[in-house]
Amino acid sequence: MEEILPDSLDFILRLTFFYLTHSLLASPRFKSRIELLAGRILHGYRLTYNVLSMLMFVWVMLAWQSTKVLFVAPGVWSLVLHGIQFIILWAGLICLRQTDLGSFIGISPDRPRMITTGCYRIVRHPLYLLGILFLLFNPVITTRWIVLSLITIPYFILGALLEEKRMIRELGEAYHKYQHEVPFIVPALKGKTPVG
Repeated sequence: MEEILPDSLDFILRLTFFYLTHSLLASPRFKSRIELLAGRILHGYRLTYNVLSMLMFVWVMLAWQSTKVLFVAPGVWSLVLHGIQFIILWAGLICLRQTDLGSFIGISPDRPRMITTGCYRIVRHPLYLLGILFLLFNPVITTRWIVLSLITIPYFILGALLEEKRMIRELGEAYHKYQHEVPFIVPALKGKTPVG
C-alpha cells in the first residue's frame, strides 16, 4: 500500500498541529471560553492540558522513525553531550520547583506571582532557554532532529514573547522594571543590577 504523505511531511504536519493546539489550549482566553461553556471553573484544566500535550507529543515523535543520521558525536564527546543534557534537565527541574512544580503540572492550585530570583535572575524565560540548549546539545543529529529544532526554537521564542505580553497585562510596571533589569532569553555577559 502506497503512503499518502512522505514521512518528513507527516512529521512536520503533526508537529505544526501539536504547536497550534498547544498554544490554543494554553491561551487564557480559550480556557475562559471553555469554562464559560462548562458553566464552572475547571480545576483540572492545567493537568488535563499537560497530559494531552504529552500524549500529542508522543504521537508527533512516532512519525518519521527512519530518518537519516547526519552526525554522531565521537567517543567520549557523546557522553559529554548527554551529560550536558542531563544538567540541562536538572536545571529545568530546579526552575520548575521555583515556580511551584505542583501548579505547573496542575496538581495544586495556581498561585500567580512574579519570580525574580534564582533562574529568573539570569533570564526572564529560563525554561525556554534550557529547552533550546537541550535541542542544540543532542549528540545524535538526524534530519528529524534538525526539523524538530528548526520549528521548536522559533516556537519557544514566540511563546516567550507572548508570555511577555501576558505578564505586562497582569503585572504592569513591576514587569516592565524586571524587563529592563533581566535579559529576555540569552544571559548577559556582564552582570546587571540584581532584581530585588
